[in-house]
Amino acid sequence: MKINILILTSLILGTQAMAQKPEMEYFEMRTYHAHEGKRPDLIKRFEDHTLKLFSKNGIGNLAYFIPTDPNDQTLTFILAYPDQDSRDLLWNQFANDPEWQAAYKASEANGPLVAKVDQVFMTMAEDLNEVNPEWNPKKKKIFELRTYTLYPGKLDDIHRRFRDHTQTLFEKQGMENVVYWYTVESSGNQPKLVYLLAHKNEKKAKSSFEKFRNDPDWIAARDASELNGPIVEKVESKYLKALPFSPLQ
Repeated sequence: MKINILILTSLILGTQAMAQKPEMEYFEMRTYHAHEGKRPDLIKRFEDHTLKLFSKNGIGNLAYFIPTDPNDQTLTFILAYPDQDSRDLLWNQFANDPEWQAAYKASEANGPLVAKVDQVFMTMAEDLNEVNPEWNPKKKKIFELRTYTLYPGKLDDIHRRFRDHTQTLFEKQGMENVVYWYTVESSGNQPKLVYLLAHKNEKKAKSSFEKFRNDPDWIAARDASELNGPIVEKVESKYLKALPFSPLQ
């Protein structure tokens, strides 16, 4: 199941603003590593101030997550911009907003909240994100963020395999395809594939993936796609749950 592109747009812009604002085509995933004991304060700052000020300054809020692992004190969120050129302009506008500067200063009266920031820029993997009206944002779920580092020259191969086989075989095992991106690498390196799946819970996620890996249809598709060598060099996976104020639930 793939998320409806119109639903994705309305999550970012708000239904009322869809006709007035430009389509968002450039995405930024930021992961904040909170100082010890500071993540609740960081979450509160986002809920009370940051989301509103992002929106005020033309930045789209898509998703806000924390890991299901209680030992992982990060916060990951995904922002949207009209295009790559507008990203720095809008971010600097937000950073220099007096309301943000006041909220930031007040929230850090007892010390800084964020120890480190990881940053990934992305564009939509266009034909991996098809319209599907069955997406149910009210159904309780967890998300799985997966990042694939590919062997050189294998971008078309991974795209073809997901488009023609993998997404359908995920659905066969009860997993929901949410959204797919390719990274924008400043070094000029080959993009990575980044995507979100939705599961009923973490136990179900692991069970579904095990069934997927052993599915004869998947094995046949994988082997056929790798006649000229393996495609994926490294897979990173992280289970996430949406914060209550996240547009994507």
